[in-house]
Amino acid sequence: MNIHRFLCFGRTDGSGNAAIVVEDSQVSEPERRKFARQQDANATVFVETDSACARLDYYYPHTRSPLCLHATLAASAVFFERYPERRQTQFVTSMHRQVLEVERSDHGIFIGVRAQPCPTLREAVTETARLLRVEPSALIGIPRFGSVGSTKLLVQMKGQSALDALNPDLKAIASWSREHGVAGVFAYCHHNDDIYAGRNFNHLEPHLEDAATGVAAGALASVLERNITLLQGDALGRPCLLLARHVDGTVQIGGRATRSAA
Repeated sequence: MNIHRFLCFGRTDGSGNAAIVVEDSQVSEPERRKFARQQDANATVFVETDSACARLDYYYPHTRSPLCLHATLAASAVFFERYPERRQTQFVTSMHRQVLEVERSDHGIFIGVRAQPCPTLREAVTETARLLRVEPSALIGIPRFGSVGSTKLLVQMKGQSALDALNPDLKAIASWSREHGVAGVFAYCHHNDDIYAGRNFNHLEPHLEDAATGVAAGALASVLERNITLLQGDALGRPCLLLARHVDGTVQIGGRATRSAA
């Protein structure tokens, strides 16, 4: 099998969210889970190609996922390296057969997705504050679900300092997420105009916190119904920048993907 390692959505050289792309692998799902746990990466994607399409099967160290956009960005980068004359391609996700429209531009690679139905959420300020280990007054408005293929609980915080100070109960978030059929909590704050900053809590270990979360950027742009620029990963020393374009229910999430030697 062929293995490729990338840093995705990096704002500077050497920054980004680590993703591993595995091609030509015939291993079973349990073996894929084991492989993903053994990697020093936020996500692993297995590319399955046949005459009909190329499917993407995503794994975090702790679970399989229906969609991971930084891993999709990495798989797209492999494709465009192999076919430099191409400007567009298409993938299908393995779990939900979601179609991903990918295009390359001078500003990076953009992945097109559509807003997805979300579970019903009752008023959850107090419960969300408990998961994040903050007072309810630290939140702005009511938390909302949003999805472009992997549902996130979107929580607005009162500024960058409140966002930076978060030390959430990761085990409780994982349990709550399983109960509600979602993929963790995305906390964010609004800087100005279209600039937002965020942190994603979907892993069981603090050191595995995402430096970039494409599905959250897409979900946030979809819920806000606007184009956004999302800053993430600064506190981790891996500053990332994600662009999300919102047009009539469709969202394009884009950024850079660079090969990493380790």
